[in-house]
Amino acid sequence: MRKIISSIDLGSNELKLVVAEIKGQKTNILAACTEKSHGIKHGILKNSEALINDLKKILKKGEDYLGLPIKKVIVTVPCQDAKYEVGRGICTITNPENVIRGSDIVMALQSSVYNKVPQNKELISVLPIDFIVDDEKIVDNPKNMIAKKLEVRSLIISAPKKNVYDVLNCFDKLNVEVIDISFTAMGDYAVFKNEFTKNKIGAVINIGKDITTISIFNKGVIVNSDIIMLGGENIDNDISFIYKINKNEAKRLKENLALSHKRLAQASVSEEITNNLNKNIKVNQYEISEIVMSRLKEILSIAKKQINYLTKHEISYIIITGGVTESLDFSLLLEEVYGKNVILGNINTIGVRNNKYSSALGIIKVFNDKLLLRDKEFSIFDFEELEEFGNNTKKLNISNDSILGKIFGYFFDD
Repeated sequence: MRKIISSIDLGSNELKLVVAEIKGQKTNILAACTEKSHGIKHGILKNSEALINDLKKILKKGEDYLGLPIKKVIVTVPCQDAKYEVGRGICTITNPENVIRGSDIVMALQSSVYNKVPQNKELISVLPIDFIVDDEKIVDNPKNMIAKKLEVRSLIISAPKKNVYDVLNCFDKLNVEVIDISFTAMGDYAVFKNEFTKNKIGAVINIGKDITTISIFNKGVIVNSDIIMLGGENIDNDISFIYKINKNEAKRLKENLALSHKRLAQASVSEEITNNLNKNIKVNQYEISEIVMSRLKEILSIAKKQINYLTKHEISYIIITGGVTESLDFSLLLEEVYGKNVILGNINTIGVRNNKYSSALGIIKVFNDKLLLRDKEFSIFDFEELEEFGNNTKKLNISNDSILGKIFGYFFDD
């Protein structure tokens, strides 16, 4: 079966939809699109009807690319007030060959969750930290090893029920099945991880429209997170206030005239506009870059302090992503605030080469890793749809019976 997976990242500024086909280590983008977001504020769902309306639009865009309806998706949920706890689970290997299989890993992970999720929280993910085989050997992946007993040390991630179920109910009303949920940071890390980061402690910072998310990763596993109430919108507000122009015009100037650092900005480069007082004013690149730089520097500096609050361990790397990081000369500002120990996100997957897609692309990779560890096959399309899909390749875009019970059924059901 072709492994085709879709995801939606619910941002305060935009919804991002990505549909990808996984072939071994390669990810092929079949569709990627965005839709203006109206129902989410500071990462939390505030208006269900507005979100449902936006979801209809972005799903329609994806379906137009693919030629088939999208009825199964992975979704990002808010990380506010998340709880991270270490669990332990044990499984006895009962098959005649004593070979550890994906089903045994699932059983061990299941047992590690028992009585670990508070009543006011909902389970987001269970991530294996490491496995102990027959009380002796510690391994990252025990699959196909010979053993009588398997023990897992896992990280159990939960979040407030309301934050999760408010989002999932919107998809339920559209008859779209949510097959997994994830935090944006987990996707961000999955996109930018490498051989160096997988054995180190580091931080991932995502600068969004109205929040900046800071997450700590230890050997590839998220262990803590927090948000600050600052983002790209604050830059728009600054420009709007100083030049007395509306926010749309301020955003346009930020994206088309300003640089993230004033070092290479030129006072001779300017644009003449009419402000809210009906006066013609000239905005030069150097002045507006100073405004942008000042606010970005504040955001990055606060995020840097927040890292020290979230972990007392020494940080080996910092990864910065989010749509704001696509602005010109952002790397110059990063080096000034963080020094050399920073990685500016750079997605090299054709079709989503913009950091605003990092979370949506990454949670597909996270989901695929879960499938591989558990020996599961999956596609958002059934066999008949895949056959029809194969004939529609010209349309591809290259460039409460608990809802959560459905989600984890993909991993926990036999």
